[in-house]
Amino acid sequence: MAIRINKWKEFIQNLKRNIYILYLAYRHPETPWYAKAFSVCIVAYALSPIDFIPDVIPVLGYLDEAILLPLGILGAFSLIPKHILQECRVTASSTPKKLRKNWPAAIVIVLIWFSLTTSILFKYFLK
Repeated sequence: MAIRINKWKEFIQNLKRNIYILYLAYRHPETPWYAKAFSVCIVAYALSPIDFIPDVIPVLGYLDEAILLPLGILGAFSLIPKHILQECRVTASSTPKKLRKNWPAAIVIVLIWFSLTTSILFKYFLK
């Protein structure tokens, strides 16, 4: 049981470090615009206090943190040039920084949920 807890702690630490690396990468001036755009979305979603899939939903609630977020990080890492990514890794390991919750990202997620909900309501129920 202790081994599983340690693996989860390690997984979470790696996730936090990778989010910080993405944060540094999208602020890097040499990062291509498409990699910056994708990285901003991943970092904003990771730091948002509101998830697309709420954590109160059993099993599905943690899928975004366990599956979707790591896949997004891998996708963003594949778009960023290797030398920039390596530079950001070095910077992240030498200057650890805590990233705070991102309330503007939370507002965007709430607006997406609201627009999806209203469009479904209008399409199927309020004809």
